[in-house]
Amino acid sequence: MKRILSTLLLLAILTVTVLGTLTSCGGGGGGTGGGVSPDFEMPAGGFDTTTPVTITFYHSMGQGLREILDDAIADFNKIYPNIKVEHQSFGDYDGVRDQVKQEILVGDQPHLAYCYPDHVALYNDANAVQTLDIFMNDATYGYTEEQLKDFVAGWLAEGAAFGDNKMYSLPLSKSTEVLYYNKTYFEKNNLKVPTTWDEMEAVCRQIKAMEGDKCIPLGYDSESNWFITMCEQYNSPYTSATGENFLFDNETNRAFVERFRTWYQEKLVTTKALNSNSYTSNLFTGSATGNAAGTRSYMCIGSTGGTVYQQPKQTDGVYEFEVGVAQIPRIDPSKPKVISQGPSICLFKKDNPQEVLASWLFAKFLTTDINFQAGVSMNNGYCPVIKSVIENAEYKAWLDTAGTSNLQAYGVKAALEHADSYYASPAFLGSSIARDQVGLLLSKCLSETAAKDISAFIKKAFEDAVEECKYQSGQ
Repeated sequence: MKRILSTLLLLAILTVTVLGTLTSCGGGGGGTGGGVSPDFEMPAGGFDTTTPVTITFYHSMGQGLREILDDAIADFNKIYPNIKVEHQSFGDYDGVRDQVKQEILVGDQPHLAYCYPDHVALYNDANAVQTLDIFMNDATYGYTEEQLKDFVAGWLAEGAAFGDNKMYSLPLSKSTEVLYYNKTYFEKNNLKVPTTWDEMEAVCRQIKAMEGDKCIPLGYDSESNWFITMCEQYNSPYTSATGENFLFDNETNRAFVERFRTWYQEKLVTTKALNSNSYTSNLFTGSATGNAAGTRSYMCIGSTGGTVYQQPKQTDGVYEFEVGVAQIPRIDPSKPKVISQGPSICLFKKDNPQEVLASWLFAKFLTTDINFQAGVSMNNGYCPVIKSVIENAEYKAWLDTAGTSNLQAYGVKAALEHADSYYASPAFLGSSIARDQVGLLLSKCLSETAAKDISAFIKKAFEDAVEECKYQSGQ
């Protein structure tokens, strides 16, 4: 044990030492080591189109997406033939994060990478992320007013969710949550697709009355998303990037958790964690295993990035039922709020300003190129981040095939209807901890049966979750 503790202490000391070097030295990446460069200054002569420059891009793309990326790079090189783009996949988002985190420690981070807001907060603890305002507002290399208006506003705003009014990332391809429902069942039983949580409770009770113990009407895949979205819909505090970070212990939030506990106890709803850690799409499609075997649901709230898992079985080419896709319920019908997910792209500081500027030019190209944005969406069902993609004839034809046989297009169409509804939670070093803790909190409270005073139990659970957030984040 002493040896383990000594090793951990040594690693901690080395990490602090290296991070201190990163934030204080001006060395920089690109293989030179020694840290990160200071804030960027635009070269006096702008971008040098005559000198070859190589940039690296880390992502988690599979083979199909990598081919689309290669085509985009070829088109990009028609504009900037002197920029060589090297890219590498690291399997998933966490794989990218872990690789970048390691390379930042030795000052050899890539030029660009897939990211989520909490990844950016982690990288920026070493002052490694290049802010983008200087590029976005540049008269020569920045976005035009038309290009900025073309972005889905909520997705673009995610890049400035760090509490200092600076841009740290750009949206690349996005997903959100939608309500999948058994359209065949709803039409047969004259059920109304719920648009509010009150309507959701009512229709769940209708279905339960008809189907009894063999059904759990609603499945919600992500406990964390559910909790955070309810905070946003109620305009109730969740977290803050400045000052006190963890704000979710309040009366409004405790009330909706207690309400949803009643739903769970009456078997009106379940979640992934409470469904034997199995996605609730298995209940929706009838492919559930384990202790939920034989139980069906008729609604599922899940990601548009996973629409293929909501597709029912076929017999002789005929689907078991038709799927409908709608917006998730809300508290106030006039103020829909839905979570923003999916990868963004961030730039890293480098000593060579030409490399940084080249990285910006490539990021700008990927976020505004209609062919790339359309290709990614058709390949994986994520949404394009610019609205003008629907002008692409091939993409429009793809959207027109939306239905049970093409749920990816169906999910994208529903998500694009959310264009004015997206929100981004504050991002800071510890925001991912808060996300995990509220998900665990919701599961814990919904499943509690032994407490004599459930309100007191929930209050204590909230207090414990805040304390755990502070402990894990070192506050």
